[in-house]
Amino acid sequence: MHIQDIFAEHRTTVSFEYSPPKTDEESQELYVTIAKLEELHPAFVSVTYGAGGSSRQLTHDLVVRLKDHTACDPIPHFTSVCHSESEIFGILERYAEHGISNILALRGDPPRSLPDYDRSSDAFQYAAELVQFIRKFNDSGAHPDKRGFGIGVAGFPEGHPSTPNRLKEMDYLKAKIDAGADYIVTQLFFDNHDFLDFRERCELAGIRVPIIAGIMPITSLKGLSRMAELALGARYPARLLRALNRCGDDEKYVRKVGVQWAAEQCRELLDCSVRGLHFYTLNRSTATREVCASLGLKDTRSLND
Repeated sequence: MHIQDIFAEHRTTVSFEYSPPKTDEESQELYVTIAKLEELHPAFVSVTYGAGGSSRQLTHDLVVRLKDHTACDPIPHFTSVCHSESEIFGILERYAEHGISNILALRGDPPRSLPDYDRSSDAFQYAAELVQFIRKFNDSGAHPDKRGFGIGVAGFPEGHPSTPNRLKEMDYLKAKIDAGADYIVTQLFFDNHDFLDFRERCELAGIRVPIIAGIMPITSLKGLSRMAELALGARYPARLLRALNRCGDDEKYVRKVGVQWAAEQCRELLDCSVRGLHFYTLNRSTATREVCASLGLKDTRSLND
């Protein structure tokens, strides 16, 4: 379903993010997760794309499997790093042929194995250019939906890690929207003030597309640094750190604090008419299901009743 239709049908979307499995064991675990979270009837699910396209085929395979064997609408992440225009066009053609309706267009990062990678050889240097190219693909009529792909882009409530100037950061985000993006999904955050301020600054900048909040429940102390690494920096409020410190080494209580914090975040965001909640699942279902249960959601479609 095209993202415009999803937003028309859902006043508030709930969605989940998965990463393509690399081993048979990871694959088995992921499909158990997908089956459990599918029971919540998400508006869509997204699938990550490895740095430099390192998981290109794995991403494609998972997206197609979700499309063909589940009721979920899959949205693949897509970057231009290490790709030529012809490669990008070919990937878009494959997704169009399989009936994929939406793309999340990201600037992306080079593979860690290439720390000195020169991006000047890439087809596009910025996400706005990739969005513009996808729009041209849409205009070519190569997609079975006359509207072509719905296009999402990333937003950063705490600030983009490579753009400390917050005014320029908003200019760059506005450029992605002006290039043709349909919606924004944010990086994870733990202080709702950051998201609400970001949303207000978007409005002041003339950005009128839906903005979906990225949520990741904390489930372990070891996961804190991993989250910060995945997000290229994450700000943990002192009140959250104080609550986690009281847990000591008891991972059961760490998980309880993390789920409760995420649930309170979601509850406040819903009270503030958030357009959507996007859960970064790390291919696990329990914490996300616990948050939804805390919100009284056995079926996330009930948010739209």
